[in-house]
Amino acid sequence: MEIILQVGTLWWREISRFVRQRSRLSGGLLQPLVFWLLLGAGLKASFKPSGMPSGMNYAQYFYPGVIVMVLLFTAIFATISTVEDRREGFLQGVLVAPISRITVVLGQALGGTTLALMQGIIFLILAPFAGIHLSLAAVCVAIAMMAVIAFTLTSLGLVIAWRIDSTQGFHAIMNLILLPIWILSGAFFPAEGAPKILWWTMELNPLTYGMSALRQGLYLGEPGIVAAVHTMELSIAITIVFALAAFTLAARMARRASTI
Repeated sequence: MEIILQVGTLWWREISRFVRQRSRLSGGLLQPLVFWLLLGAGLKASFKPSGMPSGMNYAQYFYPGVIVMVLLFTAIFATISTVEDRREGFLQGVLVAPISRITVVLGQALGGTTLALMQGIIFLILAPFAGIHLSLAAVCVAIAMMAVIAFTLTSLGLVIAWRIDSTQGFHAIMNLILLPIWILSGAFFPAEGAPKILWWTMELNPLTYGMSALRQGLYLGEPGIVAAVHTMELSIAITIVFALAAFTLAARMARRASTI
């Protein structure tokens, strides 16, 4: 019961901080929306990458990728608070308190996941504008996958945040690691038809399977449109394992972090 209270307190702190910083909503939601409108709508009439399903245009293909971009940006904004907390002294106070570091990381991860999921659901409302007709099952599966992906990305952000002392360094590392992971997940273009080295990179990228599961989930009401290379079961299993591995690594980084 005490652990639940500790986790809940840290979780609520992330939520309340988000409410006070409205700019995080615009940064995490509007920027991916602009990307989708400019790239998806702009390229759908003239651009069809090799391997894209024949029954969909580029705006439809890119839409799940933009949802993951919303989750990614929110995870970045959420986990940068760890760097700020260290600079302001709050994190040191938490670390010397009688609370385990895995509890601290869990509260942070759940807070970031909640914020990312909230914004992802807002973007999910735009699915009909992408030509995606959502069924109730599709909405449920999509939200579940968004939650797992958000937890994974937030945990990865915490892995970096617990080791970085400056916001500038945090942004540099995040852009170097997480953006390529997103691009090479099938969000921007399918693996089929890509050069062999990129194909292998995308196959080895765990986020590829989360993207595949989310894409298949969105089209549960329209079977046959998505010709999935990976089965739904395999994609979900690898995504969950990736999430657990990312959280375990974040907890390990927290245990190694200094309190000074």
